[in-house]
Amino acid sequence: MELTSIPGVGEKTADALQDLDDPEGALERGDVAALARASGISPGRAARIARGAIRRNYDDAGNITATPPARNIYQEALSLLQERTVTDYASQRLETLYPSAARTRIEDVRERTRTAMERDPSPAVRDALAGVEPLSEPTDLRIRDRCLATRDAETYAKAREAIPEVSVELVEDARTLSELARGYATVVVLDESFAGTDLEGDVRIEPDALDDPSSVVPERTLAFFAQNRDTLQAAARVHRQAGLDAPCDLGALESALSRLDTDGEVRGDEELDRLTDAVNDIDAAVSEAERVANDHLREAIEERDVTIEGTDLLSLVERGAGVDSLLQRELADEYDAAVAAARETLVETLGLRDTKSIARRAFGDEPTYPVEHDESVINRLRTELTAARDRRATEQKHELAADLAGMREDCEQLVERALELDVDLAIARFAADFDCTMPALGGEGFAIEGARSPLLDVPFEAVEPVDYEVTGVTLLSGVNSGGKTSILDLVALVVVLTHMGLPVPAERARVGRVAELQYYAKTQGTLDAGAFESTLREFGELTTSVSEDRPVLVLVDELESITEPGASANIMAGILEALADRDATAVFVSHLASEIRETAATDIAVDGIAAEGIEDGELLVDRSPVKGQLARSTPELIVEKLADEEADEDAAFYQSLLEKF
Repeated sequence: MELTSIPGVGEKTADALQDLDDPEGALERGDVAALARASGISPGRAARIARGAIRRNYDDAGNITATPPARNIYQEALSLLQERTVTDYASQRLETLYPSAARTRIEDVRERTRTAMERDPSPAVRDALAGVEPLSEPTDLRIRDRCLATRDAETYAKAREAIPEVSVELVEDARTLSELARGYATVVVLDESFAGTDLEGDVRIEPDALDDPSSVVPERTLAFFAQNRDTLQAAARVHRQAGLDAPCDLGALESALSRLDTDGEVRGDEELDRLTDAVNDIDAAVSEAERVANDHLREAIEERDVTIEGTDLLSLVERGAGVDSLLQRELADEYDAAVAAARETLVETLGLRDTKSIARRAFGDEPTYPVEHDESVINRLRTELTAARDRRATEQKHELAADLAGMREDCEQLVERALELDVDLAIARFAADFDCTMPALGGEGFAIEGARSPLLDVPFEAVEPVDYEVTGVTLLSGVNSGGKTSILDLVALVVVLTHMGLPVPAERARVGRVAELQYYAKTQGTLDAGAFESTLREFGELTTSVSEDRPVLVLVDELESITEPGASANIMAGILEALADRDATAVFVSHLASEIRETAATDIAVDGIAAEGIEDGELLVDRSPVKGQLARSTPELIVEKLADEEADEDAAFYQSLLEKF
């Protein structure tokens, strides 16, 4: 895929996308989160790029929402869906849904929508989804206890690129290798020529190490799973709660993750824990062993009476002997017992096994008081324990990394399916919250039954259902506050949702496929000459663009406000005539329906939102337009009410006014 062929993707953006592991796959899937990981690309821009890729794949260059009010309807519909997501990913992913003119695109989304509407957005699933987010790669991973070594400059360059987490060193001979081994716990040699060389330290000859970086740096795999552990565990819970088929053995995955700490270290291995504790506790254990020995000696001395003859005392002084000699002569057995207790305390406290003999040498046989350890022996013990711990940790890391590495691709699918489920559940909740149904797509114009708008500033349950059907060109009349604008918004919403491939808030609906939705909202005040001319140009271009191959739905709200009423009626009559000649579908809301119909040279259908009267100052209105009926105005209803209510003389006046309508 040529990335620059996607609308909105230039050379710089294409370069950023190329740094992703699979940019083509991310674009094919519409994976907004993956695209947003590219440098300099925000989630909003990623959504636009994904939409551009989808449009290109479907050869869908059209823009159905051709006017600002139409685009506002789309944004409001999108917001209603996004409000029902749990994850940021799903909210971003929904932005790749757009009203399309391509039948194949609409049908593909409709197929997914039907499946989504059957899902159950249970609280348990949504709670589990709260812990899911797109997988992320660890950054700045550095391993400082090992290095790679080679004498070949080309291999050196390859190693630095393949395994950047560890240092790579150029060496000349075995001597320099030995020097490296003194500075690193492990040296991995990439040259087979060193095989058979007698080298000190942990030096491994592995010429094929670059083919399997995880053999050198298991931490790379472990860091990825440690960083994403919570997300993977949450995704597993989502699959269980939702009854989804998992791409991997969830039990095996959860078991492996339970052995991994948040910092990428292995946990749950008794031998590693024993060695780690021994290294950490060695100083405290030595102090405890000394205390045990000295307490033993002190108690022995306090319990015994030691008598020294004068000649013996002189002899000891002449020889320069001190308390050590006295201990050796008088308390040899007690000293041996004290040292034995110290040795056993050290061994038992640290849980030593292979290094018991070293630990026992920490306390010598020569009597001293107080009993003290040999620091050189303790340092040797510390070194041996640390090496054993590191070897065990490395073994465990290799073992766990091997288990997890094979799950990487399945885990990516696990999280992707959980995130995509959130998209489906948002659609399911939207459909349930607004009593939606899948509309039929085809025919001319539109027909809606039992439709209610979720865009109104009242609870959805309080919205009155509307039935309305239009084919061809129609004038919609009605009293003020009768719901004419709300019907246009509702029709626009149904048309937009249908072309997005989504359900609509109606009991039944049929929508003819359109290439453009031209929605013109009510203008505020009369336009000046320049704005008026610009508006006429828009309608001039509109009327000439409609064709059988390019069907357009036109919704216009009180166009008469752009200029004087008489001129407005003439202008709208002309626009409607032109649209009718091209078999367009249009609904024009106007208070001048009667004047427009009289002016037009073509029969123009007129529908009306019927007001049945006024009660307690409130209009009684049937919100569904009545076909072929010119609605009465609010003033006419008020005059009629007065004519019915007033006394004879006043009633005659109001009756005469009523006859003027």
